[in-house]
Amino acid sequence: MFPVIPSIDPRLANLAPGFRALSISVRGAEMIHPEVGAAALAHACQTFTTSAPWAEAHLQAWAEVFRRFGAKPQRTPCSADALRKRVLRDGTMANIDPVVDLYNAVSIRYAIAVGGENAAAYVGTPTLTLADGSELFDTIKEGAPAHEHPDAGEVVWRDDLGVTCRRWNWRQGVRTRLDAHAKEMWFILESLPEMPLDALHAAGEELMSGLRQMMPGAEIESMLVGV
Repeated sequence: MFPVIPSIDPRLANLAPGFRALSISVRGAEMIHPEVGAAALAHACQTFTTSAPWAEAHLQAWAEVFRRFGAKPQRTPCSADALRKRVLRDGTMANIDPVVDLYNAVSIRYAIAVGGENAAAYVGTPTLTLADGSELFDTIKEGAPAHEHPDAGEVVWRDDLGVTCRRWNWRQGVRTRLDAHAKEMWFILESLPEMPLDALHAAGEELMSGLRQMMPGAEIESMLVGV
């Protein structure tokens, strides 16, 4: 499945007018420079408070969107908000995986939710839609694999097997989780109008540049999607 072409439910225009996202598909190559991810994350943690003057307005807009579909952003915030608050609290963020570190760095610097997925694990088209509550979501609870269901009316990413990310961009599932060993990667950078369009493209370029440095032979394509 290359490139990945996600589907966006048109009903979401009522919840998030002006939503737009950058979809980036990567056909991976050998990981030559894994240190790029850790360096990007360290730099983001040191500089993010001055990198995006519109950041707070963007994150507040996401909080309002979450409230519209019944989520409580104080408890389950937008992923970018959660990352930035963690860095503000701890001063840093532990390294996870070269590719994950890189896309977390972009998320922190640009106050944008970035999903990174193993595209080869998808069955059917990645779809952003409203859940009916019957879908399965695979997760980890108390250290053990578990399944749960989204709330009816909750915004989710899903494929033909089930939910891959709950509450729009709050928590990713286990099945499609990405690491540096994946050969087909898919990234989705999600924004609202409070984030300038040129900043969305800059975030995407930073991610793609880092991936090319890590994997010089990678094939990368991007496209803008929205409602």
